[in-house]
This record gives sequence, C-alpha cells and structure tokens, in this order.
Amino acid sequence: MGTQCHLSIQILMMLKKYFSTILMGIFLLGCEKEIQLPLDPNQSLLVIDGSITDDAGPYYIKLSKSNSISASSNFLAVTDALVIVKDNIGQIDTLKHEKEGEYKTNKIKGIYGNTYYLEVQVADKKYTANATMPEKVFLDSLRINPLAINGEIRYNVIPVYTDPISLGNSYRFIQKINDTLDKSFFVFNDNLNNGKVNQRPLRGGSDSLEVKLKDIIDIEMQCITRPTYLYYYSLNQQSGAGPGGGTTPANPPSNIVGGALGIFSAHTVQRRQVQIK
Repeated sequence: MGTQCHLSIQILMMLKKYFSTILMGIFLLGCEKEIQLPLDPNQSLLVIDGSITDDAGPYYIKLSKSNSISASSNFLAVTDALVIVKDNIGQIDTLKHEKEGEYKTNKIKGIYGNTYYLEVQVADKKYTANATMPEKVFLDSLRINPLAINGEIRYNVIPVYTDPISLGNSYRFIQKINDTLDKSFFVFNDNLNNGKVNQRPLRGGSDSLEVKLKDIIDIEMQCITRPTYLYYYSLNQQSGAGPGGGTTPANPPSNIVGGALGIFSAHTVQRRQVQIK
C-alpha cells in the first residue's frame, strides 16, 4: 500500500507538470495559430488511481482533485465518493473510505482472466472503467548488466522472463534501490521481442536513481493491459525519459470514462531482489 500511495503522488505531480507544459506551449505559439485547449486551466480535475492485482487484498482506489490545473497547491483528497468494484463472476464490492482519498475493498478477489468494473460517483458525476487482468508471465530471475561509461561502471537490472508467443503482452516494472523508490516509469511491450527471452535492461530518465556496487535492488513486475501500458508510456515520455528526452504534450491516454484523469488497472504482481556484487 505504501508503494501505491507514493506512486499516486508521483503520478499526480507528473500530471500537474504536463498541464503546465501545455499552458507554456500555448503561450509561446498563441501568436501563430489558434489552439484548442483540451481543458480549462481553472478547472478542478478528478484523478483516479487504482488497481486490482492477484496479490491478496485489500486493494485501493485513490481519488484526488486539484484546486485548478494552474494552481501550485497540492491535490486534495476526495473523501465523499461512492466507489464500487464489480467483476464478471458476480462479485460486487462497495469500497470504504479509509484516509486521504483512499478507498479500500472488502471482499473482491483479483484473479487473472477476470474482468473488473469500476464505478465512481462524485456529487452528480459518474465515472466508469474496466480492465481484464492478463495471465501471469513468470519473472525467472534478475540479471545485472554492467556498462562502462566515461571510465565509470554503471549498472542496470535486466528482468529475465520469456514473452509468450501470442503478440500483445505488456509489462510494467517498479524499481526500489535500498528501499528508495525509483521515480522512473519502466514499461515494455512485445512489439520487437514477441515470444523471446527479454534482454532489455531497466533504464530510466534523468530522475532515475543510480545503481551502485553493493546496492540492494527490489523489482516488482506487473503484467498489464494495453491501456495501462499506453498510460505509463505517455507519462514516461512527458517526464523526459523517452527517446529524444520527451515529446510534445498530449493527453495521457486513460481507460476512465466520464472526464477524469488517471488509470484503473488489473494486473498480476511478482517480486524479486538482487544485490549488486
């Protein structure tokens, strides 16, 4: 739960940075052509960040709202929403608000292959999303990839797994170094290595933590849906970690219907640890 909360704050700040970039771009280009701003900079936005996993529950849905896109203040917790999670086998779970906008499930179970449906009611507005949990692709091991750069040895971790022969698998990795969360968004798909053993290391952007000798690395591997991959891939590009150091701002794609930002994910989870020796 602590990692999810930390990631939620990180995602909210990334979205805030994204909108600030859009506003700056509009200011710079406004004299050349008319630009349609996708959102009112003074609009209060709901952000939904939640997931169902194959870990034992409970699971959490976090709801936050900004005073405005252009405001510098923190996102505010939404504590008075009605939050319901259902699945395709008849489970219905009305979530209870715990603290700071976090809503906790009571009985629903995460099983790969099942589809989960989220309903959020805030005042007179309703938001919905759904996600089908992919099958688990096993994380066999973690391999260390040393690389000499300007006379210094840098280290990256390679998650070793065999991608299934069927095309369309997506993965997300969360990295902790000595119990400190790496801020980078690590996401892979199988467009270039379908059915093969993964050889790609986890390489972050400018915010990524440096891996050093004797560090203890914890990796969480998630098998995610295509919409979740696109969401985190977009945030990764906005952070400047993508090819070329970033891209032109665009709405982070979301599977949430109703006008909210964020993502509702259903994914499997595996964890492994390695020490740099």
